Formats: sequence, C-alpha cells, structure tokens
Amino acid sequence: MTQRWVVPLLGVLALALVGALGWSVVFASDPTDAPSGPRPAATAPVPGGSASTLPPDGAAESATPGPPARAVPALYLGDSLAMESQKALAERLRATGRVTLHSAPHSGTTLCDYLTAWRGKSLVPAGDKAAALVRTVRPRVVILQFWGNAWGYTPCMAGATYGTAGYYDRYAADARALTEEIAAAARAAGIARPKIVWASQAPDAFHPDRVRRVNAVYADRAAASGDLYADAGRTLGPTDDRFRWVRRLPCDAYERAHPAYCTHPAPGGGLTDLHRTDDALHFCLAPTTTTPRPCPVRSPGIDRFARAVTATVADWLRSTAG
Repeated sequence: MTQRWVVPLLGVLALALVGALGWSVVFASDPTDAPSGPRPAATAPVPGGSASTLPPDGAAESATPGPPARAVPALYLGDSLAMESQKALAERLRATGRVTLHSAPHSGTTLCDYLTAWRGKSLVPAGDKAAALVRTVRPRVVILQFWGNAWGYTPCMAGATYGTAGYYDRYAADARALTEEIAAAARAAGIARPKIVWASQAPDAFHPDRVRRVNAVYADRAAASGDLYADAGRTLGPTDDRFRWVRRLPCDAYERAHPAYCTHPAPGGGLTDLHRTDDALHFCLAPTTTTPRPCPVRSPGIDRFARAVTATVADWLRSTAG
C-alpha cells in the first residue's frame, strides 16, 4: 500500500503510472522507506475532545478508568491499515471492559513477514514475529489485518506476483502456516491457543476480484481452524454491492448519532468520507507521512473497521464467559 507523499512531483508521477501501468503497480501495496520502528508494549489510549484526535464514541470520550482486571490481552498484527487503525481499535476494545490491545503493525508487510519460518529478508524484526509476541504478550485473541501486499513491496513474497494463481496460493499457505505457528507458540508458553480473528478487506478501487479472493482465503482459514472471520470490510462498501469501491458512503446510524463522524451531514442522513481524494486505499483522513503512524484524526472508515472487529471479538468473549 502506497503512502501519500508530500512532494507534488511524486504525486504527478504516481498518477501517470496509474494510467500507464494500472493500480497493481502503484497503489496495490504499501512500500515504505523503513520498518515502522519499535512498537509500544501496549497501545496507549487516545485523548478525547479535540477535532485532531479520534475518540471512538460518547462513552469513550468521557473519563473512563483503565480496563478492569478481568480484561484479556489481544494482539494486533498487520500492515499500514493496521498501523493507521491501531489506536481506534484499542479504544473500541478497551471501552468494552473486556480487552486490552497490544499492537505490532509494520507498514508494507503481509502474512509471511510475521512467520518465524521465513528465513529471508523481512520487514518485521524477530521480536515482532507472531510466535515471539504470542510467547511474550500471551494473548487470548490475535487479530490479523492484511490487505494483500505482493512481491515488489515485501521481500518475503518473492516470486508471488500480484493477482496471479501463485499469489493466492501463497496467501492460503501462509495463512495456514501462521495459524500453526501461533498455536505452537501458545503451547510452548503454556497458554490456551489464542482465538485468531481474520479481518476482511475493503473494496479495491481497481481490482475488486482480488479482494474477493483474498477475503475468501481468510474466511476459509478461519472456518478450517475454528477461528473467527470479522467482515469489517463489508462496512466500507455499499450495502448493495460489497466489492464496489466508493470514496463516500451514507452516514450509518452511529455516525448520525455522533456527527463528528458524519463528515457531510444533511437532513435525512448525510454522507461520510472514507478516503482522502488523493488516496484510494488508506482510510486515515490526515495526510500520510514518510514515517508510518497511527491516524491522528477522526476518520469514519477507520472507526467503521474498528467497530466491526470489536463486535466480533466482544461477541466471542461473551459466548465463552462462564
């Protein structure tokens, strides 16, 4: 997934490349100039009350105590979409009173970057591999968010060109391998196997079938291993055409009740922005910087994603309580 660079000439060149070569070359992946750097031990709460921050809802915007002792740890791994959404998701999960989130996203990555078995060059350092974090964080839940980066953007996808049969085969094999490594790490740590939550992807502006097939890989893996599939991407496309890309959607009930998230309010509903006009992929409404970061502003697309994933995790935890 690409960044929105602040140099105007690069923006012009990117648009020229889209016309000449298509989305898969310029915008389908997320190359970055460096890994995202050291991760925090746990994602810090986001301050509320300012238009430059992203409080998730009215309850979370008020003074809220820390998570109770019964809150379980969750681990969040992924690419730049995870990087930008980690604080919003942490706040949503924390507001349930059931979960505290530990995040270790790295922009430009995909499943194989988090595999210990991958011995080649990787964008994820050894200490942030999935197995290593399972042993240290000891999570009850592992949430995985991967858009579908390919060879040319992350070295661990060597030979798997975007959109080919080999690309989808690699995703299926790596999803299985990552599931197995997480389970093995939990056994080694003497903890219960974490429940894995596979987050679905939003529509792809240029290749809708790619997202359809990547999501099918995740759904099949969740079903095969008794895990969870959070169809968060469905909330980021039209209700009548789940895989059609749009920049804006009608404000949903939550956004109408919390007008800060309905960016273009109007009688009868209004519209909300999912993407900036210069970025068809990311959901943060602030300009992307050369150093990956959590999104610093309220962004309805990120909040929709966070709400959907939180609902999946919270429903599962309720089903296992008592």
